[in-house]
Amino acid sequence: MDLQKSAAARDPLPPDRLRASDADRDRIADLLRDALAEGRLTPDEHAERVEGVLGAKTVGELGVFVRDLPAAHAHASGAAGVAPAPVPGRPAPGSIPVDADDHVVAVFGGATRKGRRRAGRRIHAYAIFGAVEIDLSEALFEHRQVMIRAISVFGSVEIRVPENVSLRGSGGGVLGTFEVDTVDSGQIDAPVIYVEGMAVLGSIEAKPKRGKLVADLLAQVSRKVEDRLRKHLDR
Repeated sequence: MDLQKSAAARDPLPPDRLRASDADRDRIADLLRDALAEGRLTPDEHAERVEGVLGAKTVGELGVFVRDLPAAHAHASGAAGVAPAPVPGRPAPGSIPVDADDHVVAVFGGATRKGRRRAGRRIHAYAIFGAVEIDLSEALFEHRQVMIRAISVFGSVEIRVPENVSLRGSGGGVLGTFEVDTVDSGQIDAPVIYVEGMAVLGSIEAKPKRGKLVADLLAQVSRKVEDRLRKHLDR
């Protein structure tokens, strides 16, 4: 009997029954934050799950909060050495609608799109003797592919994107400049932003905005999370 007890005590626990560390909780919180940024979770759902993550004691309890999210399975594939597929230079035919969700027009003036807003699948920008600024560094991406079509005539179109998205460009300039940084996210489910257009005696520029990430949305719901935690602690 003593030998049986000793052998049972030495048997390792299943991975999902191991105690969760702070690093484990931070990793799950990051996945939830990504899901909020992608529109997969509402702010209320995100706050509720974060509250549960903070109270989880085992690795298995943490997994419950992300088991319905693609990013959790992508993370597992990445850990197994599965590399993300290469990003094509142009979107697949028919994958992005022909009609624009948003038009940004500057004629002898300026026009700006920035801040916490939902990025449509297609954005058209026109700068005619004017300046257009499109800043997606704080945008909410509901779609994996976003197309920005830009035309600049004696004007400028400046596009800024988060650091952790993929960026591709296709276009040119006539006595002007068309400059789009080629960026590979390295994350399997990261948004891809395509920029195409023409600059005539003008400029079109697209590049990442340093320090800005798609997942950087925790501050938006921190107050809601704190309220839920306070209620939980007051029970």
